[in-house]
Amino acid sequence: MTKKITIIGVNFYPEDTSTGLYTTQMAEYLSENGFEISVVTGFPYYPQWEIWKNYRDKPKILEEDYKGIKIYRFKQFTPKTPSFLKRIRHILSFTFGSLKNLKKIGQSDLVMAIVPFTSDIWLARKLAKKNKAKVWTHVQDFEFDAAFESGVIKNPFVKAVMGKILYFMETKLLNKSDIVSTISFSMEEKAKKKTKTEIFYFPNWIDEDFVNPDNAKIHPYMKSEKFKVLYSGNIGAKQNWEGFVDFLSFFRKRKDVEFIVVGDGARKEWLVSRIKDFENVRYYPPVPYDELPDLLCSADTHVLFQKDSVVDTVMPSKLLGMMASGKPSLITGNKKSEVAKIINESESGGYFSNKELKKAKNFLENIMKNKKLAENYGENARSYVVEKFSKKNVLNRLKQKINFLLGN
Repeated sequence: MTKKITIIGVNFYPEDTSTGLYTTQMAEYLSENGFEISVVTGFPYYPQWEIWKNYRDKPKILEEDYKGIKIYRFKQFTPKTPSFLKRIRHILSFTFGSLKNLKKIGQSDLVMAIVPFTSDIWLARKLAKKNKAKVWTHVQDFEFDAAFESGVIKNPFVKAVMGKILYFMETKLLNKSDIVSTISFSMEEKAKKKTKTEIFYFPNWIDEDFVNPDNAKIHPYMKSEKFKVLYSGNIGAKQNWEGFVDFLSFFRKRKDVEFIVVGDGARKEWLVSRIKDFENVRYYPPVPYDELPDLLCSADTHVLFQKDSVVDTVMPSKLLGMMASGKPSLITGNKKSEVAKIINESESGGYFSNKELKKAKNFLENIMKNKKLAENYGENARSYVVEKFSKKNVLNRLKQKINFLLGN
């Protein structure tokens, strides 16, 4: 008998970045491998933080079919400028709005809650209780930790009070799951401190055939003859944009290098306003997903500036695409993070604290001068990511774990 899986998460197709991309590819894989998949989700809004244009006039409750997957959508409140309180409203809007869609789901053998949002676990528990199903919680991001560490909550008193309430709720919900998975070893260790539930390592993945420098063409954004440094991804609260702008200042008058920023997010307007006077910095909106390999592989190096405070709450999915492109990476952040461990272990680039911007500058100048060194970093990066994070291997391991959990 075909096993039925319901996935609950606000981000799904047609979103093609971050959590939405991975949840969609996971659902596709499970559907193609003998499971019947339903998805309770929101209206696409990420990374722009506004409901996508072609969905704005659709009814608040919407049903769709996608590659044999049944999708149940609720049009959640989405703030253009997401403050802490507006994010709470955003979460509650999706959570309570999705209750109507839960009633449309028939039998489920397994309910998967995608975090963020933590409240998705509550929804999963409600559906599972009705069906006597298992609950699998998959943590893409510890949203409460990320909110506190990235400085979204400013007031110390509010931070302390909200922290106690939110962490109590988080642990209670995690403890009611049958299994909890997360995407990095450091996040796995953090999860063990939050719950006694079984923890399963389920990292994000890369399709090495999709992002492949051997098949890539020069992307239109990247036709400059200069040395091209690329940031592609979310322009949000977890990145250190102030440090990035300081770093750009070192190269402000250089004519041999060009910085390209491609993305959208809550801090886009702030960043664009800061870089508008830099003659060698270009900003572009996100590219369609099928253009991403060409974009990534057209760079000479990739950059990612993270906040020092963000250590183990998130493992940036963009890192895998950066490495698969076969180009070196220059990353700043906390040296105790898993990203630092991966870059150092793979010998695929340079990792620096945000107090070491001059060292980061020297690293970039070195690989600009030394083409062979840059090539070695790039080759190491691709070899490492294909070995550790291949899409086929990661998703096959997931399927085996689900079959074991369901007694197949």
